[in-house]
Amino acid sequence: MKLRVGQGYDVHRLEAGRPFWLGGIQIPCDFGPVGHSDADVVCHVLCDALLGAANMRNIGYHFSDKDPRWKGVDSKLLLAEVLRMVREAGYEISNVDVTVVLQEPKLNPHIPAMKTCLAGVMAIPEEDISIKATTSEHIGFVGRSEGIAAHCVALIFRQD
Repeated sequence: MKLRVGQGYDVHRLEAGRPFWLGGIQIPCDFGPVGHSDADVVCHVLCDALLGAANMRNIGYHFSDKDPRWKGVDSKLLLAEVLRMVREAGYEISNVDVTVVLQEPKLNPHIPAMKTCLAGVMAIPEEDISIKATTSEHIGFVGRSEGIAAHCVALIFRQD
């Protein structure tokens, strides 16, 4: 069996009046992330970690923010396409671990719904998806509520 690990990182600026999509669900909030797509940092770091593990570059390479096809796109569609590519290369997902860094709103009440949504998109059990939330203790752009960041590690495998 061949094991491969990948890492993802993403940040987005926050702005009043924007929808807040995270982990495939909409979070009730007066502000949200800004991006070319729906700016769902959880889906984006999952894409980057999975692409990195499969040695397939990154999300920007496959879904350029210069391409109007991806303007406003639901990031779950990007994640589904990345999963298709990774599986086409013969890999399957073992598990993923995401950490979201956000000062507010509190995310813990939304994590079960995110896991359920992403398990459906990724076609893996919820128990193989870890999502954690933390703040930056009011330090930096996240601490000033100017942005959101997320990190992800993904383990994939292929039977050789």
